[in-house]
Amino acid sequence: MIGLEDRQALARDIHVAQAAGARLKPACEMAGINLRTLQRWQAGEGLVGGDRRPQAVRPVPPHALSEAERAQVLALANAPRFAAVPPARIVPMLADEGVYLASESTFSRILRAHGQSAHRGRAKTPKAVRPPTTHIATAVRQVWCWDMTYLPAQVTGRWFHLYLILDLYSRKIVGWEVHDSDHADHAAHLVRRTALAEGIAALSAKPVLHGDNGSTLKATTVLAMLNWLGVKPSYSRPRVSDDNAYAESLFRTAKYRPEFPTRGFADLDEARAWAAGFVQWYNVDHRHSGIRYVSPAQRHAGEDQAILAARHALYTEARELNPARWSGNTRNWSPIGAVTLNPERESVIKTHLPDVNTQQLAA
Repeated sequence: MIGLEDRQALARDIHVAQAAGARLKPACEMAGINLRTLQRWQAGEGLVGGDRRPQAVRPVPPHALSEAERAQVLALANAPRFAAVPPARIVPMLADEGVYLASESTFSRILRAHGQSAHRGRAKTPKAVRPPTTHIATAVRQVWCWDMTYLPAQVTGRWFHLYLILDLYSRKIVGWEVHDSDHADHAAHLVRRTALAEGIAALSAKPVLHGDNGSTLKATTVLAMLNWLGVKPSYSRPRVSDDNAYAESLFRTAKYRPEFPTRGFADLDEARAWAAGFVQWYNVDHRHSGIRYVSPAQRHAGEDQAILAARHALYTEARELNPARWSGNTRNWSPIGAVTLNPERESVIKTHLPDVNTQQLAA
């Protein structure tokens, strides 16, 4: 859009060039506008009043939400249970309850119109990461990721240690422990307990356990336990900080939860109680953006396909009730297929998994 002063300057320069013998069309092209544009400016009031499109009064589309519907959307987005939840998660959660009010983009527009479009939660906007080597999971209990993070205590310089094991395919936390020290025995005990809980002994193909190069996760005690369980260890490459991105993303989610104590935990029991509550929320209540906003527990149990099919049916019914509000297809609720840990080139993945939908690295 060209402002009024710029329009007048262009028209004046073109007039000077034409008076000096230049042809009008080449002069307009040199000025960066079309001849028809100049003629339209001169025919109307384009060189006097400027562009009137910003001040144009446009009719409200007949399929737009009514004021009552917009108020209902705003009230629901500000409900206590959705206060820290973005529209991307509000819409699927309502769909699971059999409720459809508006699309995710409509929720965002209404919140933006009321000055509520700020990022919800304590976290900053995520940044893109570059991908290196890969493991591919097409079902649960094929690839696990694990890591350890520090939980602050109220005493300066003291830390508690949270160990987590994450199933790559379902994103479910399949094992966790909190201790007051970082020791290989804790890691070995966690692996053994998780393997028993997940029934690894009955599987013909044991899972891969991917972790970073920390001394605890590479200790002889841990390696001996993995060998006894038949679990194959995998480690991040040296000096590559994002080779275990799923575990790191999980820790980020944990530490930016509203109930995470910013002043630290009073004692080990409090840290363990918080961890138990977080794991319950993450596995059961959390709608994960990387698996079409179903919970990790639902995907781990194989319930995600039925849930996504029900969402698709609900969206199809909503479009049939008011087709004017839909400019194209309904939202894609097809289940996520294979999941890759640190994906390589797409051609390399296709040689391992022909005709399989792969889910790239997601938060």
